[in-house]
Amino acid sequence: MSRHVMIVGVLWVFFTALALAGAAAMNPFPTVGAEEAEFSDHAFRIMTFMGAPVFGFVIAALVYNIARFRSSGQPSEDGPPFKGGGMIPRAWLGVTTALAVVVMIYPGLTGLAEMRSDRSYDLEVNVTGYRWSWSAQYPDGEFTSNEIVLPKDQRVRFNVTAPAGDVLHSFWVPAFRLKIDAVPGQTNYLWITPTELGDGANDAAFRVQCAELCGLNHAGMRMNVRVVEPDEFEAWVAEKAGN
Repeated sequence: MSRHVMIVGVLWVFFTALALAGAAAMNPFPTVGAEEAEFSDHAFRIMTFMGAPVFGFVIAALVYNIARFRSSGQPSEDGPPFKGGGMIPRAWLGVTTALAVVVMIYPGLTGLAEMRSDRSYDLEVNVTGYRWSWSAQYPDGEFTSNEIVLPKDQRVRFNVTAPAGDVLHSFWVPAFRLKIDAVPGQTNYLWITPTELGDGANDAAFRVQCAELCGLNHAGMRMNVRVVEPDEFEAWVAEKAGN
């Protein structure tokens, strides 16, 4: 084994360990407010840890080549031609391809299948996106609200649409992670099970935010979300229906 390969190998281990330590220490996620958010965050962590060795190798090779083979002045002629080949490039291609396939299967396909396996729901909310606002209709109570209130630990199906002649929007609550497009003249469905109490007035992760650039006031296209205890939700529904 050549000296160059040994040094790059040592640097690879070092930068991989550094990347893994950083990934383990960081928490880049907003508030976890639903079962589906836990699936999403878990998938992100798995892909981060699996990508750490790839990141470490690229940085190790880059740092070593810059430090070891840096020119002392302006080169006067082209360097010798180089052709890739041999065991190392083939192994690199094989390993990265295998990693990509593994990630596609787990957590990709298996995670999606798990999240989509349960299509039952306890509550249905019709959500309509306009330029540039949202409205929520509760079919059971037959009323419309300018905020979304949800009972904790109950499965909710959002029926998301936009009126014909409007533009494309995207329904997204950061605490729930998942998003779905609001397409004019078409209804899309999103299932969420809130697991944490929250209020968009105190935590921006609990608010609807349009995630599709939709025009002049896109950034202001928001709606408050509250997750409350079931008895508080029933009282809220009774009050809204009575009005």
